[in-house]
Amino acid sequence: MTDNALTDDGSAPPHIVVINRWREQYARYAEYVDHGTHHVSYITTEVGLPAVPETAVDVVLVERTDDLDAVRAATRLLAARHGRPRGIVTLKEDDLLVAAALREEWDCPGPRTAFLEPFRDKFLMATAVAETGVEVPDFALAPDARTVVEFGRAHGWPLVVKPTRGSCSEGVVRLDGPADVPRLDFTGEPLLVQRFQAGRIYHVDGVFTGEELLHWTASRYVNTCLGFRSGSFLGSVEEDDETVLAAIGVSAVRCLRALTGEATVFHLEVFVDMVSGQPHVSFLEVGARVGGAEIAFVWREVHGYDLMNAAFQLQLERPLPPGAPKPDRELGGYLLIPAPAARPCRITEVTPMTGRTPGPYAEALLGEGEVLPLADAYYEHVGGRFRFRGRSSREVEAALKATATGFRVAAVPVGPAAVTEPVAVADMVAA
Repeated sequence: MTDNALTDDGSAPPHIVVINRWREQYARYAEYVDHGTHHVSYITTEVGLPAVPETAVDVVLVERTDDLDAVRAATRLLAARHGRPRGIVTLKEDDLLVAAALREEWDCPGPRTAFLEPFRDKFLMATAVAETGVEVPDFALAPDARTVVEFGRAHGWPLVVKPTRGSCSEGVVRLDGPADVPRLDFTGEPLLVQRFQAGRIYHVDGVFTGEELLHWTASRYVNTCLGFRSGSFLGSVEEDDETVLAAIGVSAVRCLRALTGEATVFHLEVFVDMVSGQPHVSFLEVGARVGGAEIAFVWREVHGYDLMNAAFQLQLERPLPPGAPKPDRELGGYLLIPAPAARPCRITEVTPMTGRTPGPYAEALLGEGEVLPLADAYYEHVGGRFRFRGRSSREVEAALKATATGFRVAAVPVGPAAVTEPVAVADMVAA
């Protein structure tokens, strides 16, 4: 690890800094940039170390990759060793604004804060989309309890209150009436209040050119991200109904055009209800990044296209990688089982599910005795992760539900809160 290595023409290799918090290969960094012709250094957590390629020129550890001061100090250290960065890349949603701030400081290519703000601030996001005429459930900033109560009186209960910059449903609260309002904490991140909307929730993932959808899929959630926080499993099944897909595609373009005219990888969430027999789409939220959970894996393994690579290249202002999803494609899906005990916890029992019919084509499980860490990559460090493929939505969903029904995992907490009896996940059959 030295800053004295030179390329054949006598110049220093370009230095690229990658900020990473994943343990698994959500992103295949070594395939996205030549680590031989570039100095590629990494800023990561200790949990994320296994994802750093052996060919990395340097690694600096931080406790949290969304801590701007810590990541800034790490970047300065790496710049002193290997030269000023020519690019700064991060692919995790919570770290996007950190990387944008550092790009501005080091004058690197890639998304700036002004581009990302509407994709991170849910109030700015909803306002921009609503102004285009796309339907958005009623919303407002929620600075205090009185505002929330008055909003509920005007728009009806239940309500959803959430941090304007949250992710993975952290801090999201459903309020069924004024008596629930004291549960809210107004001392942290600014909050958004929104009319609760029932119905099916879809996530839409792909590449937006700045004008049109280049590659995309739409998937229906089985249960909800908020429910996962309280102990329900979270599933996803790609949609094969062409009428629903057509309606989602039109709405997705309108939503994305409201926020940017630049190319981006995206993860969009929408509500879909049937009105007079036709799908009606309304906006939930959107991110300028690859979707979480198993989406990157499903796209690579089922569709043959690497969304993470597309996002990586766009952050360096390079062309999108060549290729496209397989034309005669299967449909994909995933299932997440919550952690079986408070993290960190040691797995005491686990039931592998691959090889079953119907069942997953891939799974990510810890073995008995392994520790599930208390780490920031929320959907990575869970009780079990499963991926599915099939020729129809119905086939994928059947395998997902069979897996949710048959899977068992148990664990005991480790550390000061350790207990002697294992805590098992309850039966989790799809709603």
